[in-house]
Amino acid sequence: MRQYAVKGGAPLVGEVEIGGAKNAALGILAAALMADETVEIENVPDLSDIDVMLGALKTLGARVDKVNRHTVRINGSTVHTTSLLDDALNKIRGSYYFVGALLGKYGKAEVILPGGCSIGSRPVDLHMKGFRALGATAEIDHACMVCDSEKLTGSHIFMDGVSVGATINIMLAAVMAEGQTYIENAAKEPHVVDVANFLNSMGASIKGAGTDVIRIKGVERLHATHYSIIPDQIEAGTFMMAAAATKGDVLIKNVIPKHLESITSKLLEIGCEIEEFDDSIRVVSSKPFFHTQVKTAPYPGFPTDMQPQIAVVLGLAEGTSIITETIFENRLKYVDELVRLGANMRAEGNTAIIEGVQRYSGGNVTAPDLRAGAALVVAGLSAEGVTLISDIHYVERGYEDFPEKLRSLGAQIELVETDKDIQRFKLRVS
Repeated sequence: MRQYAVKGGAPLVGEVEIGGAKNAALGILAAALMADETVEIENVPDLSDIDVMLGALKTLGARVDKVNRHTVRINGSTVHTTSLLDDALNKIRGSYYFVGALLGKYGKAEVILPGGCSIGSRPVDLHMKGFRALGATAEIDHACMVCDSEKLTGSHIFMDGVSVGATINIMLAAVMAEGQTYIENAAKEPHVVDVANFLNSMGASIKGAGTDVIRIKGVERLHATHYSIIPDQIEAGTFMMAAAATKGDVLIKNVIPKHLESITSKLLEIGCEIEEFDDSIRVVSSKPFFHTQVKTAPYPGFPTDMQPQIAVVLGLAEGTSIITETIFENRLKYVDELVRLGANMRAEGNTAIIEGVQRYSGGNVTAPDLRAGAALVVAGLSAEGVTLISDIHYVERGYEDFPEKLRSLGAQIELVETDKDIQRFKLRVS
């Protein structure tokens, strides 16, 4: 069984570079098939979810060429089907972006429902409502999203709830629809803006991305482009929390500090020192932590994807901290795992109540999902002794070269597969 073995207790010190945003890449890769010319996309993270998306593009018939590890060329002129029923797509959330892209370009789509981590339901009703407003028939049939339209026409769409996925998907469907589309109560996350910027670079006419109202004027075709994906806000935030939890001093490079403001403000609030530069941010943790309250919210609020990581830091803070999760109903499954490492916390509904302890202790834990898995690694780095984290395939879905980047900061972490590997690691770090 593949696991991470972590020997904690040492501060992380040094510099680390952040890769491309996974959540932006998922939407951008789907959007790339809408052009009949070659698009070149840089800063693509090398992750298993991305491999699944690239495989799906090939299944559709698009030409996909990897220029290097982080650059890919895609040409959608050879797409020969609008049906994607591969079970591999069921494992990732981003699969539903193919519905908007295929419907927008070809007027029909049949795509298996998305999967991803079991952190809560991911309903697609807002997606379907948007597609219907544009003039398509849209239904769920045998665990597939099935949409069809002779002609998509611009519409005024009010989102009943703020949804990143639905905002991007409706945007994809609307860019080639006839007339004007307005998406009200749109999600404002950085990766929504990045997908809009990518589409605009291909000739789309999208205004207002990053605000409550997105305005789209349909165009007849999209063309070639050369585009670089924004840095990953959540990877950056995770390294910020790792620096804090280990009492470290880390310069996190290739970031957009504006995207990290909600994370930065909480770290400042609990006693960390933060220095911001044009494209980097430094986190210094040398003082005891103060307790605080965190409530997740759509951007620019505190990201739900950073909630498990800050729980690790608050578990080491003086006093009582409270975290309230408002986005996903099953996002607190990591609490029991942190308790195994000596945390004093409990989950009550969608709230985590945390009594700070002086330190964590090594132990055996299991990653329940992607971000919780990363949080357990952070906890292990700050714990006394050795921590073994299993089900790391979740972590690998969202963090490129995670052990290698941590080792560059002085962490003692290795990928182990056998009992002998574990014993060798323990001997080496003892």
